[in-house]
Amino acid sequence: MAKLSIKGLIESALSFGRTLDSDYPPLQQFFVVMEHCLKHGLKVRKSFLSYNKTIWGPLELVEKLYPEAEEIAASVRDLPGLKTPLGRARAWLRLALMQKKMADYLRCLIIQRDLLSEFYEYHALMMEEEGAVIVGLLVGLNVIDANLCVKGEDLDSQVGVIDFSVYLKSDDDIGGKERDVQIAAILDQKNYVEELNRQLNSTVSSLHARVDSLEKSNTKLIEELAIAKNNIIKLQEENHQLRSENTLILMKTQHHLEATKVDVEAELQTYKHSRQGLDEMYSEARRQLREESQLRQDMENELVVQVSMKHEIELAMKLLEKDIHEKQDTLIGLRQQLDEVKAINMEMYQKLQVSEDAMKEKSEIISRLEDKTNQINAAMKQLEQRLQQAEKAQMEAEAEDEKLKQEYVNKSESLQKEFSQKEKQLLQLETDLKIEKEWRQTLEDDLQKEKETVSHLRIETQEIINLKKEFLKLQEKNKQLKRICEDQEAALQELASKLSESKLKIEDIKEANKALQGQVWLKDKEATHCKLCEKEFSLSKRKHHCRNCGEIFCNACSDNELPLPSSPRPVRVCDSCHAMLIQRCSSNVP
Repeated sequence: MAKLSIKGLIESALSFGRTLDSDYPPLQQFFVVMEHCLKHGLKVRKSFLSYNKTIWGPLELVEKLYPEAEEIAASVRDLPGLKTPLGRARAWLRLALMQKKMADYLRCLIIQRDLLSEFYEYHALMMEEEGAVIVGLLVGLNVIDANLCVKGEDLDSQVGVIDFSVYLKSDDDIGGKERDVQIAAILDQKNYVEELNRQLNSTVSSLHARVDSLEKSNTKLIEELAIAKNNIIKLQEENHQLRSENTLILMKTQHHLEATKVDVEAELQTYKHSRQGLDEMYSEARRQLREESQLRQDMENELVVQVSMKHEIELAMKLLEKDIHEKQDTLIGLRQQLDEVKAINMEMYQKLQVSEDAMKEKSEIISRLEDKTNQINAAMKQLEQRLQQAEKAQMEAEAEDEKLKQEYVNKSESLQKEFSQKEKQLLQLETDLKIEKEWRQTLEDDLQKEKETVSHLRIETQEIINLKKEFLKLQEKNKQLKRICEDQEAALQELASKLSESKLKIEDIKEANKALQGQVWLKDKEATHCKLCEKEFSLSKRKHHCRNCGEIFCNACSDNELPLPSSPRPVRVCDSCHAMLIQRCSSNVP
């Protein structure tokens, strides 16, 4: 019926030649047949009030398998007039037919048979191969254009009845083969055009994606270009500023060079005028300059030596700090190891006490078991004695029986009864003996187990003794490490005292250098009169400068002379600080 309804719908729609609406009879019959196909083999689900059997469940599953079906499911749920799941399923079928994707949706549903088994029985149409055939026939419905109004239609209360009179053959059908051929050709053309349209849509979507990616890359490149332009402008501005600063520096240097050239020329002229009269003064000044340069060289060498000593001291301090940190880390590690060893010692001591208690208990148990075994052996001996007595009594009874057979024939029955009683007693004794043997065997097994436990405990005690020895070794190592650490700490204290002394020496040298750097000689232009006699300097009254306090005297006022080991003759000394004076040129003579 599905084949007939699909074929009749296609033929009538092509002959009709317009878009189909919901009142078209073959279309209504097609929906009824599809509803029966989907209902075939549907499992009955129990609800709160009654049994529920609807096709909306498997159709609702399509949106999870095929993402494009989410739009149809959402629109079906949003329809205001639908109240039952069957009405929603009918509306879903109509919307899928209008989208021309009913075959695609049902194909996705048929492929997932493990999901369909929750809704359909194993013999249902959708679970068999006929379901795939129906899905293949539904592909032909893509040639039909339908415009169905679902919103105002009452889909909940429709009664699906198949009209078989539509599918009965007539005489007109026999002569319509040529029309079928034409319809098939038109259908093939329409399918070809739709396939081309799908391919073109896919190419258009890929081209749109490429255009979007190119636009994004173009915007990124434009932004990078703008950033690069801004960077170029900033660099040009910085270059211009640097060039302007360079020109200013060149101008300043040129002015400074010109001024220095003028000063040099003036000094050369004065030097030429006064050179003849100042040879002796020049030689003496040269000698003093040599002495001062030698002293300065010695001071610089001492300063270099002090700086190198300072660097070495700093390096030694850094190395000592590293050693101190490493030794502190090792001390912390050793303390942690000592704590761990103490904890292990406590645990082993506790285990030793527990094992000693267990040994005492096991020894008590063994003594009790030995007492029990002794008791059992005594009982076994008593039973054996009883058994021997019973056997002797049996032998005596048999002898008396043989002797008194002839005499006491009438009493045979009583004797037989006594014999049966004796046999019963014998059986009881034998059973008691078996029980005693089994009990002895169980006691021997327990004794063997106890011996095994005792051997295991002895092994554990041996391990504990070994651990004690290891602990003693670790304690000795810890003492040795403590001694080494104390020696290292004493060495560190000695090095720190030496470093402090060297730092104090360096600070004294720095203070002496600062005191020497802080004193500045007066300029020749400013020093025009003597500090003591306040007379103007001239060739006869030459300048003498104290290098300690910075005061300037004339040669007449600075008469104090003291012998120095470094100079062959006495040297003039300052009146205020008694430091050596240096002869300087007068204001008008170099």
